[in-house]
Amino acid sequence: MMFDVRWPDGTEVSYYSPSLVVTEHLDTGTTYPVAEFVTRSRTCMEIADARVRAKYGFGCAQSARTIALIDAAAGRFAPTDEVRVESFRS
Repeated sequence: MMFDVRWPDGTEVSYYSPSLVVTEHLDTGTTYPVAEFVTRSRTCMEIADARVRAKYGFGCAQSARTIALIDAAAGRFAPTDEVRVESFRS
């Protein structure tokens, strides 16, 4: 599943989640403070990684990559700036 976000500077980025769990923690059309978005995204990726690990016996490198990309992007903004979840795609 892909989820598309718009960062505070207007940049739109698509991120990958190996699990639909992202739809349980983020809502389309909702804005989140950057710090909250990072926390929610990290939670999603940790759950997704655990699901992959339980099913296949190894963790998901894509989950780690997604959170690394989100962390890097978030570092450009203040924790209270807002990021918007634009859409989900499967």
